[in-house]
Amino acid sequence: MARVVWHVPVTTNATGSTTALRLFRTRDGRRCAVGFSSPEALAALLGPEQAYTELGEPALRTLTSPLGVDTLVLDPRLVAPPVPTPAAAPAAAPAPTSATQLQHR
Repeated sequence: MARVVWHVPVTTNATGSTTALRLFRTRDGRRCAVGFSSPEALAALLGPEQAYTELGEPALRTLTSPLGVDTLVLDPRLVAPPVPTPAAAPAAAPAPTSATQLQHR
């Protein structure tokens, strides 16, 4: 049976000697751990500079279980709404004047 490896994002300190799993949140706010099926999939979502380690699913579950994290997501996709560019951002509404405030009461 082939060994299935997840590419799991981690954080490291400036010297690279300390590694910690990066945890994320699901849409409903629960913490979760993520893994990717390939380094390319990880880099496509988190950027090419994102450090990672290779773990099997059982090892990832063992590491996250004591933290109360029981949800694992394989190959997540970005679900946040796109951030508008400055040129596409709507103009800020003018601050209301006292006359405007009186009209809206």
